[in-house]
Amino acid sequence: MDPIDAIGSRREARETALGVLYAAEAQSRDLLEVLADRPVAPASYVVEVVEGVAATMDQLDEMIGRYAEGWRTDRMPAVDRALLRMAVYELCHRLDVPTAAVLSEVVDLAGDYSTERSSRFVNGVVSAVAAEVRPDVRPDVRTEGHSGQDPEGGDLA
Repeated sequence: MDPIDAIGSRREARETALGVLYAAEAQSRDLLEVLADRPVAPASYVVEVVEGVAATMDQLDEMIGRYAEGWRTDRMPAVDRALLRMAVYELCHRLDVPTAAVLSEVVDLAGDYSTERSSRFVNGVVSAVAAEVRPDVRPDVRTEGHSGQDPEGGDLA
């Protein structure tokens, strides 16, 4: 069994990939350069996700832009943009990763590294992408914290 298949290990790999994606943007550097400069070689899943995002960035951004109502990808907070790119890459190119796992992880990471509002935004965009690219899969979407209202109490619908 590949050690990255363990739930905690895949979570750690996603956190590392998020760090690489964010660092590249914050430093205005190429993703693959930042990946290569890591002092410790990252897990193979990190490499695959970062290389995949780098190779498909324009396609990912176009898809994200279709579902991010009112937001251009280049105007999003950098953490949210990195999370969305990573999740959409997994949905489109890692069919071995369950849809529910992608959704759950990206919402958790948004909650850990961004804001509550970002968690809801990221969940909405990734859920919409999942419905397009994996229409036969009904994800077991977490509803905790997703009441259909924005943090100020208004309806999101």
